[in-house]
Amino acid sequence: MLEKFPNDVSYVIKHFPLSNHQFAHQGAMAALAAGAQGKFWEFHSQLLENHKQLNDEKILEIAGGMDLNMDQFNQDRQSASNRRLIQEDIENGKKIGVRGTPSVFMNGKRISNRELGNLPELIIRERAK
Repeated sequence: MLEKFPNDVSYVIKHFPLSNHQFAHQGAMAALAAGAQGKFWEFHSQLLENHKQLNDEKILEIAGGMDLNMDQFNQDRQSASNRRLIQEDIENGKKIGVRGTPSVFMNGKRISNRELGNLPELIIRERAK
């Protein structure tokens, strides 16, 4: 979508770690820590690919494979500012009715899973408004 509509679409991730996933919060913290070294998207993709095997060892394995400064990574994944950012994202998500992930919004309106296949058409419609 970003390639098809480079001037009209922004892709934003808000963190909403689910309480029933034991390592979701640690994964979000680790993604932000990787982001501090310019590797957020790469790390995030690896988290999604490995979500069923996610644990502390897997998080460190992913980070280790990305040529990160591991001392800095480990320090940043404990960061109070990252913890606050995630908490703010959770609170904002609850205010707009997020109950699970992934949740997709376009111009403040929730896009249901059944609509995701029509995303290009939805974007064109929104652009025309």
